[in-house]
Amino acid sequence: MKLARDVYQATNGFPQTERFGLTMQLRRAAVSVPSNIAEGHGRLSDKSLRVFLAQARGSLYEVETQLQLAVDLNYLASAAAGSLNGQCDEVAMMINGLLSAIERTVDTSGR
Repeated sequence: MKLARDVYQATNGFPQTERFGLTMQLRRAAVSVPSNIAEGHGRLSDKSLRVFLAQARGSLYEVETQLQLAVDLNYLASAAAGSLNGQCDEVAMMINGLLSAIERTVDTSGR
């Protein structure tokens, strides 16, 4: 959730011409990360959770790519992007940890 909030803050300074372009795309990808995690958790099955965690991880990689594009277009300072990318790295580690834990549960329980 913090990453999504911080992406919203960072994109406030993007040019108005990007309102329906990179700004919206970056915000949607950032919001998609916690949304997919929540939806997967709400499905109450490890199989569904794995699918939604994978989608969240994909959205996270979209955020990283779009942040680099924002830097390349001079919409975002490298330092700000670096901070957001650091958050992306932390979230990726958490998602990967959850996926590993689910895999261990599946391996031991046969679900």
